[in-house]
Amino acid sequence: MTTDKIAAVWPKAEQFGFASEMEAFGLQFGHGLGLALHERPIISRLVSMENPFELQEGMVFALETYCPSADGNGAARIEEEVVVTADGCEIITLFPAQELFIANKY
Repeated sequence: MTTDKIAAVWPKAEQFGFASEMEAFGLQFGHGLGLALHERPIISRLVSMENPFELQEGMVFALETYCPSADGNGAARIEEEVVVTADGCEIITLFPAQELFIANKY
């Protein structure tokens, strides 16, 4: 698997309200985890399409996604951590993101 194939299935920036992939860069973003906060390889539509990187078993990534609210008044950013396995990837995040509660308008 390569980073461009992953980024290709992510929504284009225009699909969630941004004018360019540069504007949306930090919102649809995957990065390696290790000694630094945002390590390479980077997974994004801005970088990966022209500069794909081959993933290897054992690599650990944070996948940071952005989902705007339908009314445009808010958004959610959910980060999942995954490890690359021989069969794909395994989510290793301990917090059950599907159980997040939704806040009321304030």
